[in-house]
Order: sequence, then structure tokens, then C-alpha cells
Amino acid sequence: MLKNYFKTAFRTLKKNKSYSVIAIVGLSISLSTTMLISLWVWDELSFDQMHSKGNRIYKTATLFGDNKEDAWSATSAPVAVFGKAEIPTIEEACRINEWGGDMLLQYGDKKFNETATYVDASYFNMFDFKLIQGNPASPFPDNQSIILSQSLAKKYFGTADPIGKTLIDKDQKTYKVSGVMADMPKNSSMQYTLLLPFDILVKNYKNTGGWGSLNTDWGNASYVTYFLLNAKTNIADTEQKLTATLKKYIKDDWAKNASFLLQPLRHVHLYHPGGSENGMKEVKIFMLVAFIILLISCINYTNLVTARASRRGKEVSMRKIVGASKQQLFWQFLHESFLVFAIAALLAIAFVALAMPFYNQLSGKEMVFSLSDTHVWVLFGSTLAATMILAGIYPAITLSSFKPALALKGIYAVLGNSGNFRKLLVVVQFVCAVILIIATLIISKQLSYVRHKNLGYDKENVFSINQRNFNKRYEAIKQALQSQTGIQGVTACNSDINNISYTISPAKWEGQPANLSNFGVKILYADPDFFNVMNIKLQAGKAFSGTAADSSHYILNETAIKQMQIVNPIGKTFTLNGTSGIIIGVVKDFHFKSMKTAIEPLVIQSVEPSKWWNMYIKTTGHQAHQALAAVERLWKQYNPDYAFDYQFIDQSFDNLYKTEIRSGKLFNIFAGMAILLSCLGLFGLVTYTAETKVREIGIRKTLGANISHIILLLSKDFLGLVGMSFIVAFPVAWWMMSKWLDNYVYRTTIAWWIFALAGFVAFTIAFLTVCSKALKAAQVNPVKSLRSE
Repeated sequence: MLKNYFKTAFRTLKKNKSYSVIAIVGLSISLSTTMLISLWVWDELSFDQMHSKGNRIYKTATLFGDNKEDAWSATSAPVAVFGKAEIPTIEEACRINEWGGDMLLQYGDKKFNETATYVDASYFNMFDFKLIQGNPASPFPDNQSIILSQSLAKKYFGTADPIGKTLIDKDQKTYKVSGVMADMPKNSSMQYTLLLPFDILVKNYKNTGGWGSLNTDWGNASYVTYFLLNAKTNIADTEQKLTATLKKYIKDDWAKNASFLLQPLRHVHLYHPGGSENGMKEVKIFMLVAFIILLISCINYTNLVTARASRRGKEVSMRKIVGASKQQLFWQFLHESFLVFAIAALLAIAFVALAMPFYNQLSGKEMVFSLSDTHVWVLFGSTLAATMILAGIYPAITLSSFKPALALKGIYAVLGNSGNFRKLLVVVQFVCAVILIIATLIISKQLSYVRHKNLGYDKENVFSINQRNFNKRYEAIKQALQSQTGIQGVTACNSDINNISYTISPAKWEGQPANLSNFGVKILYADPDFFNVMNIKLQAGKAFSGTAADSSHYILNETAIKQMQIVNPIGKTFTLNGTSGIIIGVVKDFHFKSMKTAIEPLVIQSVEPSKWWNMYIKTTGHQAHQALAAVERLWKQYNPDYAFDYQFIDQSFDNLYKTEIRSGKLFNIFAGMAILLSCLGLFGLVTYTAETKVREIGIRKTLGANISHIILLLSKDFLGLVGMSFIVAFPVAWWMMSKWLDNYVYRTTIAWWIFALAGFVAFTIAFLTVCSKALKAAQVNPVKSLRSE
């Protein structure tokens, strides 16, 4: 029986080649696209899922005030020490210094510059990162121990055993390799290659702030802290106890409004430390897009099958008359659908395999599509099952339910005569397609807005470098560079101007309101020429003079003055980090973070060049290569052990929106797929309509109807349905994209022309699809049409 089902199904597909091609191509495109999106979603959701204790590991965030959106994913070092000692629900704690800085390491005649990460000894007990060599229970026998990733060990030692080998840093300190860990998975939010014991930082702590030791320094929130909690821990209660621990030991004003939040490890990648969705919004959007594309394809298949029902009515009736049961007919048509899906699935597998390199490049991932991967089969099997349910069962039920007596007369009670259900499905699929077009346009408009918005400083033709040894001879190097061709200005500061994150709290000032006693500010240490080179405008007062007096002078941005409620700020006393001085100037606000973040209070101070880590060189556009060559010559002189690495500010700025840019590109592709599938379905329905109206078209042409009348006859209903879809799609798209734009503090507007353009694009594509087939039908010789009928 099963063999007969498939044989009959194959004959039916072969007999109706055009419908079979449209159905198979449509399904293969949707299956492959859905599979690609699903792989991306799976990869995003898999982040940090590899740890066996992951459901009990929490990352600690620090919050000043009540707005959880202001929480930052760093704490001071004592949080881990006192939290573990005083809170019973905390089993283990681990501190990580992700900003350990660069290390220049030497082995033999080889020198490498690596990024060092300092971790507590509990690291390998809490996390399931595999130590290929070494003791997880005691990874660092002493403070001269070092652990390398497998790739790093191979780079240093080749195939030789690295354990016990000695590395020397630039200060002639020696480190002995005590372990080799497997390279961290790509879907881990931690990507470390070189680990050092956190105890090094504890031993080398310089008591400059009066805290006594690093383990009691509550004022320096520069460390990532993870806690391993008991299985039945009340998270809110543990947060309160951590906060109470801080207030127990610190009575200063800044601690009064401070608190701690615990973020699940498995939320670190996709959620903000305060709990709001971050990347998770993108994941949900792409899951919705995958469903929409699959739905459109299923609608196409259902429409094609039910539209052809009238041609199969007599076939079904004759089968029933000769003894076929409804159940047998149901399985017959379900096998036809399965055969179509199976062929489409094979084509989809081939397409996904071919598309993966391009898709990885576009999405910025390193996903692998392998039929030996069980995850791939789970995704593919669930997608195929969903397609069968959505587009296979309904047509099978419909076709097997004809009443023989009525069907032989051309009456199909199940389908009705008006085809209203098919019309509804056409509207639904174009609603989905139009929403995707509008989403694509708004995403592109927002990215364009971000890229072209006045940031308050010049980002064109300016590149930055990490100074390294330059800051030891900063003034001499600056003068040497300023005399070079193509260099218009040189300046320096302590941070990336696109991501100033160093915060100091509290600030004190003359006339400070009582409710702002715990006011924190971002701090930027900058060269006196910083404003001139970066073209940052002063609103009031003056800039730094370049003299010793600058050490007691402060310049604030407009937001700081407004939020601090300072009236006539110039000349008023201001104290930060224990250093008192006066406010000499106010700069106009400039963006120093992503557009998703409101401009924050910023204080600029001029200090010794040793704290200026980033150098900025402003060039002329056509002489940038000469400027780079001049900097590189000096670099080789003063930093011979380090590779010359630079980045233009506009490139650094674009990196802030890397995810959005990639999402925009993917959206363009997926929206195009949705439109293609929708038009493929329209093409199939118009083809069917033209075939069923061959006699009518022939008679109308014989009676004098011209080609335009015939095209109008075949296309008006379909184009009307496309127009109706706009009524539903526009408000839904407006609501969805308004929610998406809420991610940005600085955002574009949703203009009326976006909807007009989306409607025009969708209508034009649909019109060309419908009319191309209608035109072909209208040009057939009426004599031939009537004879063939």
C-alpha cells in the first residue's frame, strides 16, 4: 500500500510539472532560509550553556540609584571575599580582571604580545573549561604560574610539552606554565587565552586610597565577580544581603544608594545586567522572521493544492465510487505532500551547505552545518514537521472530503465556490511580506541616522593607537609628529572616545543639593589640545592652558551641569576623587557611547601623560597614508617589540553597531525571500486562474476584448488582495518598529513615506508577477484556446 501511495504521488507530480516546480522551489527556499535563521538563533541561545553548574552561577552587577538600566557588570574586589564569607547561600566566588592589560612575553628568541586575564583559583571549579594539562583543583601553585590556551601553547612551544616551561615578561619577571586549557568555545561570553592568578593583583596592590588592601578596597569597581549559589537560593534575598554587606563596612555617602544585582550566567550574552533584553530582542525578531517565511511558503502550498482541487474532484470521486475510503484518500494526499517536502528538503540541505560560508561571513559567526550534528537534525526535523502540519494536513483533509455526487457535477462543498479561504491566505502572506519590508527600511534609516548624526566631535580622518611607550616621551613624540606631512594635530586621552566608561563616585561641588550626595560621573583624562584636535566646542569658560595649574582645573559637559543643577558654574569649587579644584569650562555635549545610551555627566581633567593611553592623530584625507607611515617609523623606534596597530575612529564607531549592521543586512535578504515566496505563490494562483479561464478568455477576445481587458480580468482580484494587506500590515509594522526603536535614546522618526514606499514596492512586484502571467494568457490565439477546450 505504501509503495502504491508514493508511486501515485510521483505520477501526479510528474503530470503537473509547473505546479510541482513552484511548490518544491518555494518550499526549498523557505526550508533553507528557516534553517539558516534557526542555526543563528540556536547559536545565540547556546551561549554559556556548556557549564554543568551554569544554572547556579550568577554574575554580579553594581547599581547606584534605582534605575536598573544604569547597572554595570563590574564590582569591587571585596564583594567576592565578604560575600562568600558572610552569606551562607554562596558556595563559591570567583573574581576576574578582564582588563588585565597586555603582556609582552618572551620564550627563547620568540616574543609575543598577549592579553592577560587574572582569575581566582576557583575558576576551574566553577566553570567547565577543560584543563588539558594541569590540576583544576590547584591551577596556580604559586604567583609565578601561568595557564595558556591550547592555541597559545602551540604558538609558543609547537609540539613540545609546555608544562614547566618558563616565560619572561618585559620587566624580567618569570612565569612557569602550570596548565594548558582547551580553547574556549566560540559560544562562550568568556574568551580568554592567558590566565594568571588573581592573587598577583592582591600582592601587588598599592595602598594609595587608604583602603589597606585590595580585598578591602570597596571603592574600585573594576572586577567581574561570579558567585556559585546553592540550588534553592532566593536570588532577591542574596542581592539584599550583598548590599547589606557593603553598607556594613562602608559608611560613606556613596554607599547609601549602592546595591548589587545578580545576573544568571546564561543571560549574560543576551541580557543587560539590569535584566532588560538586549540581544534577546534580536533573537526573538529572527525567530518571528523564520516563522513568517515558513508560514508564507506553507500558505503558497496550501493555496496551490486547494486551487487545483476542482481538477482533482472527479479523480477523488471516482476513487470513492470504486471503494477508496476517506482514510485511504487522506493518506494518499498526505504522501503527495510528504514527497514534495522530501524533495524540497534535499534541495534545502544542498542550498544551506553552499550558503554557509557566505552566511557566516555575513552574520559574523563560525557556525558549522553538518548532517552528523544532532542539533542540525533537531532543527531540520522540527522545521519539516511544522511544515507538514501547516501545509500538509489541511489539503489532505480537504481533498479527501469531497462528496462524489456533488464533485462529479463540479460542486465542492468543502472549499466553497468563492475561494475566500485562499484569498485570506494571500492577504496573510502579503501582510507578513510588507511588515518585513517596512522593518528593513526603518532599520536602514536608523543606522543611517546613527552614522550621519553630529557626534559633537570630528571622527573623519582621525586614527588612534595605544601609546605603550609613547607616553613616556609624549611631548617630544607629539612635536615630532606634528611636523610631519599629512598630520594636522596630535592629542591623547585615557580612553576610547567612542566608549568612555571610567566612572568615579561621588563628586562634590559648591551648592550641591542633598539628594545628589552620591552623584557619579564619567571621567576623561585628556591632553590640553584634545578639544582643538577633536573639534569639541566650548559652551562657556576656557580650555586647559597646558600649565601646572591644569591639575586643579575641571571641565564639565552640558549634561553634568544640568543634572548637577549648577548655576553659573565657571569658577565654582569641584572635588573629584579627593582632589579639589575649580570648574574652568563647560563643553557642549558630545556622544561618547552608543546611541542606545543617553549622554552621561562627564568631567574632563588634564593630568600627567602617563595616564593618556590612547593617542589620536588627525590627518588630511588624501595624505592619511603619509601620516600612518610617519607614526609607524616612530613606533618602530620606541615600541619595537609591539606590532603597529591602529584604527580610524569612524571604523571604531561602526563597531558599536556591528550587530545592528549585520541584522540589517540579514533583514534585507530575508525580506527579499519573503517577497519572492509571496510572488511565487501569486504566480502559481494566476497560472491556475488562467488555465481555468481559457474558454472565457478565448470568447472575450473573439467578441473584441483587447489584451489590457484580459490582464485586468485576471489580475484585479489578486492586486486587490495585495492592497487589502496594507490595511493590516501598516499599523502592525508601526507598532513593532516603534518597540524596536525604543532601544535607542537617539532615534530616527517613522515617516509616512516608509509605508508608502513599502506599499509601492510590494504592489509593484506583485503587479509585475501577476501581469507577466496574465499577459502571456491574453496573447494566446482564441481559436487555439477554444479548440483545445
